[in-house]
Amino acid sequence: MAVRRRTPPPVRFDPDLGDRPLTAARQDIVIGRWQGVRDLLYATGNRWALRTHRIRILAHAVAGSTTVETWLAAEPKSADAQVLKAATEVVRLFGRAVAAGRGTGLDRNRVDRVVDCCLRAAEVCPPDPMPWASLLTAARLYEDGARRRVTQWWDELLRRDPHHMEGHTQLLRYYSARWHGTHGTMYDFARDAAGAAPPGSPLPVLVQIARVEERRYVSDATHGRPVVAPITGQQHWNHELAVTDVRRTWDRWLGMREAGPVAAEEVGELNYLAHAACYAGRPKEAADVFRLLDGRAVRVPWSYTGDAAAQFARWRRQVATA
Repeated sequence: MAVRRRTPPPVRFDPDLGDRPLTAARQDIVIGRWQGVRDLLYATGNRWALRTHRIRILAHAVAGSTTVETWLAAEPKSADAQVLKAATEVVRLFGRAVAAGRGTGLDRNRVDRVVDCCLRAAEVCPPDPMPWASLLTAARLYEDGARRRVTQWWDELLRRDPHHMEGHTQLLRYYSARWHGTHGTMYDFARDAAGAAPPGSPLPVLVQIARVEERRYVSDATHGRPVVAPITGQQHWNHELAVTDVRRTWDRWLGMREAGPVAAEEVGELNYLAHAACYAGRPKEAADVFRLLDGRAVRVPWSYTGDAAAQFARWRRQVATA
C-alpha cells in the first residue's frame, strides 16, 4: 500500500507569528482603541519572552498613531504603557533614520530623548528587561556608539534576564560591522552567548543570525551586485564552520528543548535555523525545524536569498524528500 503523505500547510507570513491574543489587540488599535493592548499586556504578566515578543510587535503597530500616547494620557501611572511608549519611540527613531537615508549620526539630542524615555520605563517597571533591550537598540544610532553606556545597559538587562533573546540579538547587531563593531566581534559575542546558554535555550541561534548579518553587510556594501570574495555566494552558508555551527545550534537548542508546541516568540529564531540548515546542506535538521514551524514563515532571513515565500516552500519540499 502506498504511503499517503500529509499535504504541507500553506506558507503563512503572520505578523503576530500565531499569537491570536496579540492579533485581537492589534485589531483594537486599528479602530482606535488602546484598552485591548492594556488588557493583553496585563494578562501577559512577567513571562518575559512572550512579553518582549508582544511589545516589539505592538510598538511597530502603534508607531504611526497616537494610541500609546492616548493610553498614557488616560492612565499616566501605567508601567505597561511606559514600556510600550519606550519601544515605540525606538521604532519611530529608526523610521526617521531610514527616511533621512542615514544610519548612525542622527542628531544626538533626538537619540538622547528616546534614551530618556527608555530609562523612565525602566524606572517605573524595574523587573522588566524590555526597556534595556530598547536601549541597546537605540544605542546603534549614536554616532560614537556610546560604548560605556551600552556596557551599563547590557549589565542591567542581564541582571533581569541573563538569557533574554531580544536583548542578545540587539547587542549582536550593535557589534556587527554594519554598526559599531566587526564581523569577528559579532561572531565572538554570538559564540560566547551560545556556549553559556542553558540546555534548550534558543540563544545558540545567534550564530546563524550573525551569519545573516554578515551577508547583509556585504550585500549592502555592493548594492546587491555579485562580488568575488570568500564570503559571497553558496560558500558563505555551507563552508565547514557554518555547517558545524548549524549542527551545534540544533543539538544545544532543539536537541534539548522540552517537547511541546512552538511558542510565537520562537518562530522567528526557528526560521533562522531552518534557513541555515537548508543552505548548509543539513536536510534532516531542516526538516525537523520545518515540522515545528508548520508553515509559519518570516521574511528575514529567507528574503536575503530570494523570494521569501518561494524559498520557504521550495526548501521545505526539498528537505522533506531528501
